Amino acid sequence: MSTYDRLAGRGTRLLNRYYAWRARKEPAATGFVSQPEPRTIGSFARGRQLVAGNLLFAGYLVETADTGLWEVAAPDAAFDCERHGFAWLDDLAAVGDFKARAKAQKWVWGWIEQHGTGGGVAWLPDLTGRRVIRWINHALFLLSGKDRAETEAFYRSLSRQTWYLAQRWQGAAPGLPRFEALCGLIYAGLALQGREELADPAVRALASECDAQIDLQGGVPTRNPEELLEVFTLLIWAAAALREAGRTVPAAHLAAIERIAPTLRTLRHSDGGLARFHGGGRGLEGRLDHALAASQIPARKADGLAMGYARLAARRTSVIVDASAPPSGRASNSGHASTLAFELTSGRRPLIVNCGSGETFGVEWRRAGRATPSHTTLCIEGHSSARLAPPHKTTGHEQLIEAPDDVPLELSDLADGSRFQGGHNGYVHQFGLTHARTLDLSFDGRTLSGEDMLVALEDAAKRRFDKICKTSPEGGVAFDIRLHLHPDVDATLDLGGAAVSMALKSGEIWVFRHDGACQLRLEPSVYLEKTRLKPRAAMQIVLSGRAMQYATRVRWTLSKAQETAIAVRDLNRDEPETFD
Repeated sequence: MSTYDRLAGRGTRLLNRYYAWRARKEPAATGFVSQPEPRTIGSFARGRQLVAGNLLFAGYLVETADTGLWEVAAPDAAFDCERHGFAWLDDLAAVGDFKARAKAQKWVWGWIEQHGTGGGVAWLPDLTGRRVIRWINHALFLLSGKDRAETEAFYRSLSRQTWYLAQRWQGAAPGLPRFEALCGLIYAGLALQGREELADPAVRALASECDAQIDLQGGVPTRNPEELLEVFTLLIWAAAALREAGRTVPAAHLAAIERIAPTLRTLRHSDGGLARFHGGGRGLEGRLDHALAASQIPARKADGLAMGYARLAARRTSVIVDASAPPSGRASNSGHASTLAFELTSGRRPLIVNCGSGETFGVEWRRAGRATPSHTTLCIEGHSSARLAPPHKTTGHEQLIEAPDDVPLELSDLADGSRFQGGHNGYVHQFGLTHARTLDLSFDGRTLSGEDMLVALEDAAKRRFDKICKTSPEGGVAFDIRLHLHPDVDATLDLGGAAVSMALKSGEIWVFRHDGACQLRLEPSVYLEKTRLKPRAAMQIVLSGRAMQYATRVRWTLSKAQETAIAVRDLNRDEPETFD
């Protein structure tokens, strides 16, 4: 997790500190109105690592078998934020044995002792909401075997954090952090005896945020699919908690759930994972299916675009395309220069991917992951279709600037499949060229035909292109079309270097071919996953050429080999999640 914009404001920090100090005077809750039901899902593998003393937060691994969590010196602010958010409590609860409970209890009561009186990163509104949700979800797991004094200390701290949230939820950053703060406040207000009066204002505020932040396409401003899933899950949980308490769920709250559900279905690949765009990952295993089932929204996909993404799907193949301008302003703090990039999944196996978010691997990886060459699309002269602004002096955030603002597109049905056509003007200012992309997916899902064009449209654009061509020793403008492969794909050059064969673990064979207008090669790539210590090695297909005229066209195809069966029994088991 990144550091937050509000850290830049001294006034905001003073307000956080003041209300955290005031919270000390709040009376303790006397217990729960009803037995809390765990809703958050953790990772058993990560939980086992935590029990063993391997602390993996924000890409840093600290090995400490006996030292308490709060005695460890944080390598950076992101590490500190992640441990204070308590999402790790889900992982320990997923293990659920005596050792996991002992570790969780040691760390929770250690936090109460060292940070429970308020102040610092621990009492940022974003993290407080996240922490309160976990404490309530896993209260029975935590309180088992605790004496009266320790139980009272738990309720007292939880009550203080709830009151603090009621005063400072507005200080949480818009988007997921604010939804977490409000949902944590609703959770606590409904669950804790003596805090009931805090629930109603939070319910009204959450309904207002649903109207303000969930757009008509059922999306959030960041255009991050994984963040949308987290928001959707929180809204489902909050609605369930209100119904269980015999309260009415506001219409705006229910309407937001109804808008988001078809969007998430559109953003889900054929293997059940989310498309990885704008800082998002594939989502925790099972969370998307569980949330969609709990929403009770009839199964349908969005008509046209969903949060700015287009989807082509046939049989076992899904293609998801970033078909809109990237986020802007504060919403672009984790945005990527990925316009017209796509991902392709066949059955249970991702084939074509984007590199992903490098945020957990440090600043350089974060920047690299956001650049256009890290996505399955075309880039010119190694430049990105959007640039990063200089880092904010306090937060280090780098917003996207000079991004495409004209992204025309068309979705249509063909006699033998479906078609996506789109373009963007991200390279017009610098090179005078518009990138246009056409993707045709056959009805049987066995062939994706692509066409990439670079076109100088207006007279001013043609003059700019001509000027660059005259100054180039080789003439024209160099470009690369990149198709990043998932690490599990085994790729080799074939047909004397004219094609690439790709074998999936399912046994499927895919072949990449092109029209011969460019140079084809295989190059190293990386696959960035938040749950790993370092990037995974992968490969990428690269088509390189030069735009010499006002219109340059490159055609290529991705198709299953003829000997690949229509239906494949994919019996290979995925490797368990590790930190290697």
